[in-house]
Amino acid sequence: MIESALWGFVGGSALVLGGVLALVTSWSTRAIALVMAFGSGVLISAVSFDLVAEAWPESGGLVAGAALAGGALVFFAADLAISRTGLPRRRRATADHASAAAMVIVAGAVLDGIPESAAIGATLSGAGGVSATFVIAVFLSNIPESLSSSAGLRRTGRSGWAIVGLWLVIAVVSAVAAGLGYLLVTHSPPEVVGAIRGFAAGAVLTMVASTMLPEAHDEGGPVTALVTTAGFLAAVALSGVPG
Repeated sequence: MIESALWGFVGGSALVLGGVLALVTSWSTRAIALVMAFGSGVLISAVSFDLVAEAWPESGGLVAGAALAGGALVFFAADLAISRTGLPRRRRATADHASAAAMVIVAGAVLDGIPESAAIGATLSGAGGVSATFVIAVFLSNIPESLSSSAGLRRTGRSGWAIVGLWLVIAVVSAVAAGLGYLLVTHSPPEVVGAIRGFAAGAVLTMVASTMLPEAHDEGGPVTALVTTAGFLAAVALSGVPG
């Protein structure tokens, strides 16, 4: 469990890194969008080959498919609740909404981070160990979120220490989620393990489709499609050709 939590913290630590980078350097919205697009491609690859490809034979197509749909529906419902606040997309904080926008950012980051980190824990089973591809995918996807959000939070008047501390807390939450994901996997029969992986896959995939890709395209333009594909191919090359 400790190892899984540490890997979850590694993935979540990108939020802290992105926050620091936003405070000490200047990033264009287009550059942030391209990083987000690349991370999306890596995540899609990791979900496909590290979660779904494992879940299908473990629990069967019907159970794994139902679990994937369940994960997608749960994330969708939570995301919809945040969206109905009437505030901007949670990766785009501005000074216009001050503390209310900050709360949406926190809720959104936790909502994104829990399925990602739980999925990291779900990959850490058996002799193969944690999926390096998935950890890298989560790391890359977290950097643009904190980059864009930290810049907006700074405009609301928050101090640099408060912003970095906020991301550090969310990174710790990510570590806890990864540890819990590992415990669920190691203390469950193969059929349930497959369902857990399928559920995590559905939640992460829905997160990519509902927040990362639309926002990356809005700020980066059509080229983000190519960058997303590059991220997918890079992840496949990193992990080796599946099968």
